Amino acid sequence: MTLLLNRTDLEGLLEPDACLEALRAGFLAPASAVRPLRVRTDLPGSGTATALIPGLVDGVPAYTVKVNAKFPTASPALRGVVCLHDLATGELLALLDSATVTAYRTGLAAALGTHALARAGAGTVAIVGAGAQADLVIRGLRRLRPVRDLLVTDRDPARAEGFAARHGGRPVARPEISAAEIVITATWARDPVLHYRDVAPGAHVTSLGADEPGKAELSADLLRASRVFVDDVALSLEMGALGNAGLAAADAAGTLSEVLDGTTGRATEAEVTVYAPVGLPWQDLALSWLAFRAAPAGTRFDFLA
Repeated sequence: MTLLLNRTDLEGLLEPDACLEALRAGFLAPASAVRPLRVRTDLPGSGTATALIPGLVDGVPAYTVKVNAKFPTASPALRGVVCLHDLATGELLALLDSATVTAYRTGLAAALGTHALARAGAGTVAIVGAGAQADLVIRGLRRLRPVRDLLVTDRDPARAEGFAARHGGRPVARPEISAAEIVITATWARDPVLHYRDVAPGAHVTSLGADEPGKAELSADLLRASRVFVDDVALSLEMGALGNAGLAAADAAGTLSEVLDGTTGRATEAEVTVYAPVGLPWQDLALSWLAFRAAPAGTRFDFLA
C-alpha cells in the first residue's frame, strides 16, 4: 500500500525546526557514490518537464524520484509528485505533492545557507520575489537569527503587500533593497534582477531562481565580485548560477556542505557573499522521509490491486 500525502497533509507534518535539522544532517552526511541527476526538457509552449533522481541520504533506507511540471504562467506554477521508494525492494512507500516538498526543502535549505554565510549581526532582510519559496526562507531564517527589518518587493505590488503583512515586513520599491544586509531573490527571471551596484558592502545574497539553463537572477558582475557558494559545483555549471553567467568551477568558493562543516565560509566582514543553489535530489528524500515517518495511517492506495 502506498501512502498519499497532499499539500495539506505535508504542511501539517513538515515542522520547520525538524526540517532544518534533517537538511543540516544531509549536507553533513557522507556524499553518495551515485551522482545526482537533474533531467530537464522543454515542452511545446511555455512549460518544462523536470526529473530529479535519485534522492539518497546516508542512513535513510529509501530513495526518491521527483517529477515536476513547470509552467511559469500557471497557478500554481509547479506541479508534480515525489515518489518515495524502499531502498531494498523498490516498493513505492508514498506519493507526495512535489510543490510542497520543493518549497520546504528549497526555502529551508536556503535559510541554512543564508544564516551560515551572512555576517553574524545582519538582520535587515530584503525579499525579491514574494512567493512560496521566499516564505519558507523567512520562516526558517527567523528560527536561526533575529530579523530586525523585512523589506519586500515583487512585480505584483499586491503580492508584496500580502507577504509583508504575513511576515511583519513592509513593501518597498526596488532601489530600497540596496540598504539590506541580506537579500533573498526567488524569481523566474532570465535577465538579472540584481547587479553589484544594488548590493551593500558586506551583504549576503541568496539566489533561488537559477535552477535551469538560461535562468539568471544575478548579474555576472555581481557573481565575479563576490565570494560565491553553491550546493553542487557540477550542477551549477550545467544549469545553475555559475554556468548561466559564463563562470567556471574555479569561481566557486565552495559548497554549502563545506561551509557547514567549517572547511570554508565568509572570509571578511566587508566582502559580499552569494549562495546560489540548484537544488539536490537528496533534499527531497530528507523531507519526504521525515513526513512519511511522521504520518498517521492516512490515505493509502494499492497500485498493484
